[in-house]
Amino acid sequence: MKIENTHSAGSAAVVPHGKAELRDEAKRARAQLASTLDAIEYKLNLPKQLRITRRRMRLALIRLGDDNPLALVGIALGVGISVGAMVWVGANSIVSKRS
Repeated sequence: MKIENTHSAGSAAVVPHGKAELRDEAKRARAQLASTLDAIEYKLNLPKQLRITRRRMRLALIRLGDDNPLALVGIALGVGISVGAMVWVGANSIVSKRS
């Protein structure tokens, strides 16, 4: 087994020469490629991302309800009022366009 140290720009690189070293290097490269592809798939899989986000939000709301139920009630009222206001504005604009 012969290993050479080559110096380029002040850094040392080990160049494997034996079959075992080359196989190990190929195995490491395949594992790194598989890891990279898994990370890309995870980032681009929108349904999975939505499921994970929905689960996190649900757990956060459950924790909030356990820790501070009044805050959860306040959030629910705020969301209800906001949705009601949007529906009212939309219905009001439709009715005013018909007149």
